[in-house]
Order: sequence, then C-alpha cells, then structure tokens
Amino acid sequence: MENYVICNCKQVTYADVESALYGKKTFDDVEKAFEDVQKITHCTTGCGGCHDKIIDAISRIMMNK
Repeated sequence: MENYVICNCKQVTYADVESALYGKKTFDDVEKAFEDVQKITHCTTGCGGCHDKIIDAISRIMMNK
C-alpha cells in the first residue's frame, strides 16, 4: 500500500483515500467517489490545491480494483 500525503491542509494520505474507498464494490463515477472521500477525510476543504491529486489517486485506485 502506498502512503504519502496528498492533502497537506488536512494531512490526508494516499492510504486514507484508499481506506475511504474500501468496500466499494463498483466505481461508476469518479466525482461521486470524490464526494465520498471528501466526506470521510475532509480533503480539499482547506486551500483546495490538492483536488487534482485526490482525483488522480481515486482514478488510480479505481483502475486497480
């Protein structure tokens, strides 16, 4: 499992994003998955500069499932 900080404001790591998505059987919509991750981790609610990095991480995790 990879683990590096993606969101500096909220100290959200790649592993946190992966954990937030854990248990999802299917991924139909990256934006919906993003909303779920944001609710759980509060990522992108500080400066918002990590938005694209979070989307990239979600996409990568979704492709590997």
